[in-house]
Amino acid sequence: MLLSLRAHLLLWLLLPLVLFVLVTGWMSYDAARATADLLQNNALLSSARTIIEDVEWANGSLTADIPPAALEIFESPYRDQVFYKVVADRGRLLSGSPDLPVPEGSSHFPVFYNASLGGVPIRAVAYQRELYDSGRAEQVTVIVGKTQASRQAMLENLWHPQLIREGLMLALVMVLVPFGLTMELRPLMKLKDDVADREPMELEPIRMDHLQSELRPIVDAINQCIARLKVHATTQRQFIADAAHQLRTPLTLLDTQVHCARHCESGDPALTEALTGIRRTSKKMADMTNQLLLLAQAESVSLSHKRARVDLSAMVSGVLEELVVAAMQRQIDLGAELGEGMYVEGNASLLGALVANLVDNAIRYTQEGGRVTVICLREGDEVVMRVVDNGPGIPAEACAHVFERFYRVSADVEGSGLGLAIVHQIALGHGGTVSIMPGPGRAGLVVTVRLPVWHD
Repeated sequence: MLLSLRAHLLLWLLLPLVLFVLVTGWMSYDAARATADLLQNNALLSSARTIIEDVEWANGSLTADIPPAALEIFESPYRDQVFYKVVADRGRLLSGSPDLPVPEGSSHFPVFYNASLGGVPIRAVAYQRELYDSGRAEQVTVIVGKTQASRQAMLENLWHPQLIREGLMLALVMVLVPFGLTMELRPLMKLKDDVADREPMELEPIRMDHLQSELRPIVDAINQCIARLKVHATTQRQFIADAAHQLRTPLTLLDTQVHCARHCESGDPALTEALTGIRRTSKKMADMTNQLLLLAQAESVSLSHKRARVDLSAMVSGVLEELVVAAMQRQIDLGAELGEGMYVEGNASLLGALVANLVDNAIRYTQEGGRVTVICLREGDEVVMRVVDNGPGIPAEACAHVFERFYRVSADVEGSGLGLAIVHQIALGHGGTVSIMPGPGRAGLVVTVRLPVWHD
């Protein structure tokens, strides 16, 4: 499984830091051990020197009178055991513990060594000095040893605080580094959201303001891709628009010719029926061509384009006046509830097409004698238009597809399947939304369009 970028960065930051803590911890331990050994050795040597200073000649022989100060050096709360031994030439014991181990060989310098006494590890020092009396000299060796409790305690007191500080530092870094990475990766997450939240036809370049230099080449590459897509989409829309324009003229001419042919004298009913079918088909093709042209126009409009202030209530009134005849032919009660000052920013012709498609759809799909009402009101910073009918509605499984091109809920009603796709595209192009839900009492249909209100 691939790790995330944050996890990779965290590993690259924490692994060297953990290694650093381990190395410095070992170095701290080594320094603490050296310090504890040095202090212990100095105490042992001081004790040995104090003892040897009190070894004297008395009546021609050496005597060792051990001063209390020589052993008080080792007083500590850890109750170390202290051992000593004073040895003259030929191993003659002057004082102390006879079982205390002696280092191998001899030296005129202090010899520090580790030994064991009674199964207990000790640290000891052997210190030699020659004592003279009446022209004769004798070498005296003082050995002082002690157990390791105070030395171990000193080592822990020196090393543990350093280890705790480094552990706290590591823990603090493990908390702060992910937080810092999250904060510093926010522009990348925002860039991801900007790309993911875009509408399919929103082909404007991504702004590079406040982006780190490392992200700018990525955004620049994305913008170049967007530019190529925009050129391709523009070419495609232009082709659809040009094709629609080219088709409108011959289709209109064909409709005119069929109309003239129907009025010519002919006694063949089959010919009349064929001409009627041809005219119906040509009209359907002309309507679809106009719808395709309108859809191409809706897709070509960007949110960044400058628009004018449009009174949506007045727009609805104008559309209803145009469609009232079609409603009367089907005995449909066509009404409106319009508020005042319903101003939005947009393209007047496209918004008119949006309203016309919604009302025309409602009239087409509502049964004769039904009711279609257009409501226009203000909710917060939005102008809301609802087209409510008491028709048969649509199945729940069709709600997810009604805004797709050429999708038709029922084949019994004439239409191209482009009306709601055009409505959806125009609403998106104006920064709005469109939704469908069942009418009151789950009868009929309510199509709701929300558009941002006009701001001066």
